Amino acid sequence: MIKNILFDLDGTLLPMDQDVFVRAYFKRLAVKLMPYGYEPKALEKAIWTGTGAMVMNDGEVTNEEAFWKCFSGILGEKALEDKAIFEDFYKNEFNEVCGCNPKAKEAVETLKNMGYRLVLATNPIFPQVATYNRANWAGIDVNDFEMVTTYENCHYCKPNPKYYGEIVKILSLDPTECLMVGNDVSEDMVAESLGMKVFLHTDCLINKNDDDISKYPNGGFDELIQYVKGLK
Repeated sequence: MIKNILFDLDGTLLPMDQDVFVRAYFKRLAVKLMPYGYEPKALEKAIWTGTGAMVMNDGEVTNEEAFWKCFSGILGEKALEDKAIFEDFYKNEFNEVCGCNPKAKEAVETLKNMGYRLVLATNPIFPQVATYNRANWAGIDVNDFEMVTTYENCHYCKPNPKYYGEIVKILSLDPTECLMVGNDVSEDMVAESLGMKVFLHTDCLINKNDDDISKYPNGGFDELIQYVKGLK
């Protein structure tokens, strides 16, 4: 029996065209940081390299530590001194690249009222302030979730199955009682490897390897609710 539902954020609860998002993200970040001496191309390269360090994190440190060690190693100690500027960006300008789908809020509230424990299992490559603000932008109340994964509280990233394993360990969950809902075939459906059920949200589908998605329960929020009701 399913008792716990894990939701991805970007592209699932938060509608997103990934390419549009990445371009807008780096454009706004560059505008924010150029007055402080950051060259846009070097900044973008350092961000991507730091993100790669988080994706490859082996669990020895938090994703936050992995990112800033790598990032400051490229751009110098000044980057650490300017951390507050980055945080201000995530509080403000970062939200401008968000979308909103009212059905996301409805689905979360419906499943919460049905008695499911909820986890906001977004890839933990952003700080808490960014993740919370983007959830709020989407109309999602982070208080509806028992855990929100961020780069401060996680030691792994998707698609590493250990990311899901860490959630299970922290919340003392039985993987066979969990359903992972996400839009990325490679990053979210890997939760199956732990024994979780999965639901592929297709409104903003990411399927880099062109996998056959018919093997997964899939659809939009209406189909998700019907699928969950069928698990009772």
